[in-house]
Amino acid sequence: MHFYKNIFNCIIKSKISSLKKEIKNPFKTQELIFKNLIKVAKKTFFGKKFNFSSIKNMEDFNKNVPIFTYETIYPYINLMLKGRSNILWPSSVLWFSKSSGTTNSKSKFIPVSKESLWNCHYKAGQDIIAIYMNNNPDSKLFFGNNISLGGVINNNFFHKNSNIKLGDISAIIMKNLPFWIKWYRLSSSKTSLINNWEEKISRIANIATKKNITSITGSPVWVILLIEKILKINNKKNIHEIWPMLELYIHGAVSILPYKSAINKIILNSYINYMEVYNSSEGFFAIQDRLFKNDMLLLLNHGIFYEFILFSEIKKKSPKVIRLDQVIVGLTYILVISTNSGLWRYIIGDTIRFTSINPFRIKIIGRTKNFINVFGEELVIENSEFAISKACKLTNSIINNYTVAPYFNLNKKKGHEWIIEFIKSPKKICQFVNILDSVLKNINSDYASLRFKNIILSKPIVHVVSNGIFYKWIKSRGSMGFQNKIPRLLNTRKYINDLLFFNNFFKN
Repeated sequence: MHFYKNIFNCIIKSKISSLKKEIKNPFKTQELIFKNLIKVAKKTFFGKKFNFSSIKNMEDFNKNVPIFTYETIYPYINLMLKGRSNILWPSSVLWFSKSSGTTNSKSKFIPVSKESLWNCHYKAGQDIIAIYMNNNPDSKLFFGNNISLGGVINNNFFHKNSNIKLGDISAIIMKNLPFWIKWYRLSSSKTSLINNWEEKISRIANIATKKNITSITGSPVWVILLIEKILKINNKKNIHEIWPMLELYIHGAVSILPYKSAINKIILNSYINYMEVYNSSEGFFAIQDRLFKNDMLLLLNHGIFYEFILFSEIKKKSPKVIRLDQVIVGLTYILVISTNSGLWRYIIGDTIRFTSINPFRIKIIGRTKNFINVFGEELVIENSEFAISKACKLTNSIINNYTVAPYFNLNKKKGHEWIIEFIKSPKKICQFVNILDSVLKNINSDYASLRFKNIILSKPIVHVVSNGIFYKWIKSRGSMGFQNKIPRLLNTRKYINDLLFFNNFFKN
């Protein structure tokens, strides 16, 4: 055991040393990534079309290659889905991550190359462990197992190309796991990749209840569902009665803030470390490197070249694109990436904010299409998450899910309409609404101005829906899965009317 511990400590030191090198030389690191991406892809169909051979620096890149959205890069991806090789990336790309981002019916198919799997996703996975163990030298993490809640592999592919495989990014990662990770994980890939989510949760719960679990990885919604299932099986209220050595929860995909109270309830405030990661179909971007800080270290040497657009320029026809050395702390940026899976100057759809530039640390603010600005209020997810978390804390309530949309009525009143599902409801919903409204005024000056004397915006309308209604709604739409998330904020009433009707149907 001592021999293996020494080997493991050497690996951790090597990974930490590599990360420190990136931090010390961020621009040089990104320049090398940029040059390598251009060099590797210059003979692809895309590289020839945009004359990669003539690109000597980032200025040439900016001139030769336009900014792409999913819609504009899809014709190239479509060729790859049909089995064409050397289109966006030279190596054979057989895996595509099927991602919808929200419960939108339109799916995205993101190429996942072997280079991305090994030099981005798995490399970042090693970094997670190295960072955590470096911060917690007395950790007993490897004295037990990890539970990872992933997605599904889709075997019914519309292009009928037998060589192409689809799945949630988490499922693709699990399907191709290297041997050195498999021994630590609780369940086999066969169990983890069961398509039926209810069966998957039930199967994992039955296995996990008999094991010593030291860490959990997964989206908060599914982790809460799993733990509640395990507590019910064992007739316990505290998960540490079942897993006394549980010490780490690695989370991502959605903000942990609204779910903190729910998670604390099922572990009864026992000590546990939270570690946020920023991993998506398009790449692995950042890891929380300080346990008690809520920002993440941007990964600069994982096959991704970063560019940024100010969020305030989102509606401009030709927004200014800047590099890492031009970002400013405190401003909100749209993330633009070029990757070792062949995404070029691609707008991922996320907005971030830098909390520091030495080293480069970020916070996820929201989605470019996931905000409300119908009346000029510029309400972003960061605002709603903080406000709802504060309201829960001050009213001793626990939230399970929520969504928000604008409302108008015949009396010419307008404002925001919230649908909230509680695990533990506040005693007085009016008090909850007042706190929610007050916090939003304090943190968003545009919202405060529009709410002044109800001139533009009226007080928020809050509907408390039945327990489990969001889960039932997603299931009814055939959207069950790790990558399907409730849209928190939308400029339209696309989902809220459907949810209200759905809730009333179950009431009656």
